[in-house]
Amino acid sequence: MRHNRKFNHLGRTASHRSAMLANMACSLIKHKRISTTVAKAKALRIFVEPLITKAKDDTMHSRRVVFSNLKDKYAVTELFREISVKVADRPGGYTRILKTGHRLGDAADMCFIELVDYNTTYIKEDKKSTKKTTRRAGKKASEKTNTEPVVKETVKEITAEVKEEVVETPEVETVEVETAPEVAETEEPKAE
Repeated sequence: MRHNRKFNHLGRTASHRSAMLANMACSLIKHKRISTTVAKAKALRIFVEPLITKAKDDTMHSRRVVFSNLKDKYAVTELFREISVKVADRPGGYTRILKTGHRLGDAADMCFIELVDYNTTYIKEDKKSTKKTTRRAGKKASEKTNTEPVVKETVKEITAEVKEEVVETPEVETVEVETAPEVAETEEPKAE
């Protein structure tokens, strides 16, 4: 019976489970999004979110605690340098699970687990203010018509300058080269 078994053991021993979760957490930190089963993703979320919260406080003690769980110094460095800065004002909920369907081999429920702040599809961009366009003819319309002749005049001036700058190609002098005198072909005597 499963009395007071609060977390999913994932069908593994404790050492195998901790190594697997540490490896998956390092991959999530490095790649910002990984594909896995839903059960593993839920277990990973419970494992990695306290580590991200711990990374907000950049002290030697918190680095050592995170390193004892992850066992990868490059993942710890990236967690404390980049991710902790990006999630500094978020009070929790650093990961998102997106279900993707069933795996072909064993029909396991598959999903993506990703860091929330690194998915650009869900981050809202600031909309640029667009000018309101009207169909009325006002000052702007008259200014446009006045600028057209100026543009045409400047184009004519530029083409005239370009024509003046074109350098005429100098005539090429022809030099006669003396050739060796032609050697008269010797006629072979006819055999009679």
